[in-house]
Amino acid sequence: QVQLIESGGGLVQAGGSLRLSCVASGRTFTMNAMGWFRQAPGQEREFVAAVTWGGGSTTYADSVEGRFTISRARAKNTVYLNIDSLKPNETAGYSCAASSLAYPVLRCCHRSQTYDYWGQGTQVTVSA
Repeated sequence: QVQLIESGGGLVQAGGSLRLSCVASGRTFTMNAMGWFRQAPGQEREFVAAVTWGGGSTTYADSVEGRFTISRARAKNTVYLNIDSLKPNETAGYSCAASSLAYPVLRCCHRSQTYDYWGQGTQVTVSA
């Protein structure tokens, strides 16, 4: 089992920045990729970014490219999401997820079903 705990969410004005963290515990040696998703009220869950655990290869949704940065610190079992220039329509619960596969870094595999373990999420609220 892998347990994931997110933190760093909060209330921020449009144009502001946040740094989200996700700490993994348990059988972390089984992880090959980690990703971030978000889900706004009444909306479907949306892929945001992913990183391979070993090599650090990254991939992003087109909507966040250039503004969001995903990274990982393997020694700390932690993945980060640095967010810049937040928009009001990006208010959502942000969740991290872990996969036993490296496929999530490929555009074909930006799916919730690719991931095996999920955190409970951290709320990001962007005011206009």
